[in-house]
Amino acid sequence: MKIFLKNGDELPLKDGATAKDASKAISEGLARAAVAAKINGRLVDLSTPLAEGDRLEIVTLKDKEGLDVYRHTCAHVLAQALKTVFPTCKLAIGPVIENGFYYDVDFKTPITMEDFSKIEAEMKKIVKADFPVERFTLPKEDAIVFMSKFHENYKVELIQDLPDGEEISFYKQGSFTDLCRGPHLPSTGKLKAFKLVSIAGAYWRGDEKKKMLTRIYGTAFAKKEEMDEYFQMLEEAKKRDHVKLGKEMKLFALMNEGKGFPFFLPNGMVLKNVLVDYWRQLHRREGYVEVQTPMIMTRSLWENSGHWEHYKDNMYTTKIDGEDCAVKPMNCPGGMLVYKLAPHSYKDLPIRMGELGLVHRHEKSGQLHGLMRVRCFTQDDAHIFMTPEQITEEIKGVVKIINEVYTLFGFKYHVELSTRPEDSMGSDEDWERATGALKAALDELRLPYVVNEGDGAFYGPKIDFHLEDSIKRTWQCGTIQLDFQMPQRFDLEYTGEDGQKHRPIMIHRVAFGSIERFIGILIEHYAGKFPVWLAPEQVKVLPVTDRAAEYAKELVKTMNGMGLRASADLRKEKIGKKILDAEMEKVPYKLIVGDKEVEENTVSVRKRGEGDIGAMDKDNFFALLKKENDEKIIF
Repeated sequence: MKIFLKNGDELPLKDGATAKDASKAISEGLARAAVAAKINGRLVDLSTPLAEGDRLEIVTLKDKEGLDVYRHTCAHVLAQALKTVFPTCKLAIGPVIENGFYYDVDFKTPITMEDFSKIEAEMKKIVKADFPVERFTLPKEDAIVFMSKFHENYKVELIQDLPDGEEISFYKQGSFTDLCRGPHLPSTGKLKAFKLVSIAGAYWRGDEKKKMLTRIYGTAFAKKEEMDEYFQMLEEAKKRDHVKLGKEMKLFALMNEGKGFPFFLPNGMVLKNVLVDYWRQLHRREGYVEVQTPMIMTRSLWENSGHWEHYKDNMYTTKIDGEDCAVKPMNCPGGMLVYKLAPHSYKDLPIRMGELGLVHRHEKSGQLHGLMRVRCFTQDDAHIFMTPEQITEEIKGVVKIINEVYTLFGFKYHVELSTRPEDSMGSDEDWERATGALKAALDELRLPYVVNEGDGAFYGPKIDFHLEDSIKRTWQCGTIQLDFQMPQRFDLEYTGEDGQKHRPIMIHRVAFGSIERFIGILIEHYAGKFPVWLAPEQVKVLPVTDRAAEYAKELVKTMNGMGLRASADLRKEKIGKKILDAEMEKVPYKLIVGDKEVEENTVSVRKRGEGDIGAMDKDNFFALLKKENDEKIIF
């Protein structure tokens, strides 16, 4: 038989050959590296037989899917070790997550992280034994009987919820068998580096009315060196924790009186306003107008937009004058109403309408985290209303804005195209047109992207931008969503060149995403050491003598008059203490001034990270600082 490889080449094989056989036929090196395969786009075990005309792709640990398979097998090794060390425990689920995996387990006697060493020792024995990982299937009723024999009641419940008539798959390694869809590594011996990292509680199936299970988190990497790098990154991340630094730098506060609703302090408001000023400057340049829509609007609006049906659980609702209302979780429906206030011609389009809107979303308390996950945040929203012919150019324009923003802050990024989810509205034709338009824009820009199937918004597909920070973590921030649905639901119109009424197409987009979350990311990206243009305080003037204190006040007044941000430390403290405190506050520049500087109209400059850089004429320093601020120099 013949199969086809990823590059289109034909590969002749014997009938009944497996994906593993195909990898050997391609090269011995590939066969050694192979961990799974894709047959006609479906991820499968290497033992899966091939058929005439199949399209085959061999998956290795260099691929994300390969690392997921590797970690999934490690979760099964954990489960086998747990059943050996704690024979009475009951297994629930053990999926792969970012950077690792977890397993939810019901223990008769609670365990702690002190038990990890003996669990890991048993895992290493299983790896050393190099058990083949073998797949088999059973009819649903037989599968229930099989798992009941081992008293695995959580597995039985999962099987009972599957459709009747479905073949249920299991994976066996040594004496241990687990319910699983797979795929898995060919054998346990292929695992090289793994570690259990933490323990937590988790309700069975996420239902707080059901039993609390023990969730054991672990991670696994292809090489020990990669795992060591990962843990070094975690240690660095602890030092950069934005909640810790935000408190030390007096940027924001988190209080029980407003759980999920951050309090911005004076320094934090300076930083936030600098970002907002930059956003406004950029969008004025690009032809955007700015609007502001109400915080609370009627239920009928949210029903019309589709949010009441698809998003109500995340919305705060209230009654006003007996009428159901909701606090807005998104800005777009208000933007629809603004568009409808006046008739529009094709000559008016595109209309680029920006809104820095404060939105509220009902997040669960366990999901809240600093500025990264909050219940209210400012979206740097924009809605672009356009003709079908303008779609590609407008998307390209938004991509260029987002690229400019991320480049300014020193972020690398990658792009995902997210397609239609199961819970969606609109016709197949509209979704195909919208998805095709996004692909066309990305292709014309020659911007590499991966497809994230089924992760679009309920009203349209989207392009998501995942930025990479200074310690190589990724954050999803910017997004471009193409929407054919909302203009229809709100009956938006414009008069075309033919004099007839037409429906505009709409783009929803953000660059920062959430300004609050973006601030959290910036704090951790820079470890609180903001470049001059972002720093809440750019200069601290430190007088050595009483006479120099008056000079320090003059310097501060001059700099603040230039639109810079400076203050003087006039405390009766030793200069060493003042310098140390300013360093702790991560102020970019410290100016030491004594009697000599007063007489010579100079300043002695200390730069964050460099120390003493010498004396400068005060006007020359002002010019240097002004240049760094105005040109938004990163470092």
